Amino acid sequence: MRSSLTRSAQEARRIRAAYERRGRRGADARYSLFEPAHLFQSQSLERAVIRSLRGEGYRSLAGLRILDTGCGSGSWLSGLRRYGAAASDLFGVDLRAEALGGADPGLQLFAAAGDLLPFASGSFDLVCQLTMLSSVLDAPVRRLIASELLRVLRLEGVLLWYDFTVNPFNHDTHGIGLRELRGLFPEARIHAGRMTLAPPLTRLLAPRCWPACVALEQLPWLRTHLLATIRRPVAG
Repeated sequence: MRSSLTRSAQEARRIRAAYERRGRRGADARYSLFEPAHLFQSQSLERAVIRSLRGEGYRSLAGLRILDTGCGSGSWLSGLRRYGAAASDLFGVDLRAEALGGADPGLQLFAAAGDLLPFASGSFDLVCQLTMLSSVLDAPVRRLIASELLRVLRLEGVLLWYDFTVNPFNHDTHGIGLRELRGLFPEARIHAGRMTLAPPLTRLLAPRCWPACVALEQLPWLRTHLLATIRRPVAG
């Protein structure tokens, strides 16, 4: 147990340091919706998420308790209210307490590590993991976080997964392909597909030729992320 806690603490320190470096470089400015590349990626993701949730039988998020892990300032959670979710049912955790500043006060946000979520088992109908686990380089810690994501998910709930499969220019991340995803959730039912035009291409093309991004995103070998819905294994 002590070894696991030590690894988790070391990884948490490394992640905080990586985000501090990114902040000093001004990289966070890329994630404004006023940046054409981020706008393109966000709209593409939104459409794909709605298709995936419809495929799981959802027609509204009304009445669902929802958790976003690695929530930052809660912008993803705030957007879910457009699909019927109530603010009182929207929960988020982030390793960095400072990231929660300026969040919508209606959200329920907590500073916590993903491998020790401050919620009872089976607390949520929908758990979201969007480009959080790829920030974790330590493989045992990734497995602990994956286990926690399933622990807090209700038996009939859905884990919504969106993350890099490859990110060669960012050494603070670890791409997670379909094989590793299945290894993290070996008994779960997973529906997954590749999406998202490679961000360097999107940043180059979106300000100049939006239709080129639309066309190139249709090519599977230029997609760098996995979008998946994951259901807990059924006992027996």
